[in-house]
Amino acid sequence: MTSPADAIIDLYQRHAATYDGLRGKTLMEGPWLARFRDLLAPGATILDIGCGTGQPIARHFIEHGHAVTGVDSAPAMIALCRTRFPEGDWQVADMRRLALGRRFDGLIAWDSFFHLTPEDQRGMFKVFASHAAPGAALLFTSGPAHGEAIGSFESEALYHGSLDPGEYRTLLAESGFAVIDHIVEDPSCGGHTIWLAAAAQGVP
Repeated sequence: MTSPADAIIDLYQRHAATYDGLRGKTLMEGPWLARFRDLLAPGATILDIGCGTGQPIARHFIEHGHAVTGVDSAPAMIALCRTRFPEGDWQVADMRRLALGRRFDGLIAWDSFFHLTPEDQRGMFKVFASHAAPGAALLFTSGPAHGEAIGSFESEALYHGSLDPGEYRTLLAESGFAVIDHIVEDPSCGGHTIWLAAAAQGVP
C-alpha cells in the first residue's frame, strides 16, 4: 500500500481542478510576500518550488514584474500554469531532485515543502542552496514542531511533515542562509508557520 507521503503527487494530479477552485485568489500571504519582495531588486528572478496552479502566488510575483520559474510534481498543475501565464517558465519536476543548473534571486516553497517527510526535508536545504544566487531571499512554510500529521483532501489522506525549529535553523545556517524572521502559527496568516531567510552575499 502506498504511504500518504508517497501519494501526495498523485493526489494533487488527480484533483488539480478541485484544488484550483478551493485555493482561492485572496492573498492572505500578502504581507509575507511583500517582505520577501522587499529583499529583491526590481525584476528579480524567482523560483517557486511547488507552484501548484500558479494562483495566487506566482500571479502576484508576475504582476509585480518578476520573472518566475515554477516547478511542481503534478503535470496537471503545470498545465494550468502554462495556460494562464505563458510568459513564465513552468516545469514538471520533483523538488527533492531539482537541478535546474541556474540560480535565482528569490526562492519560495509555500505550502509545498511541508508535504515532504522530515528526512526529505533535510535534503531540500542543499537544493535551496544550489539554486540561490548570492543574497537570495528564501520563504517557506513548515509545521510548528517535529512530527507528522495527516489531514484530508477530497476524502483522502493528506500528508504533512515537519522538523523541529532548532533543526531548521541549523540546516539553514549550514546551507548559508541567515534567518530574518520566523513565526509559529501566525494568526494573521491563517495559522501558517513561516520562515524568511536570506543567503549570504558570498554564497558561491
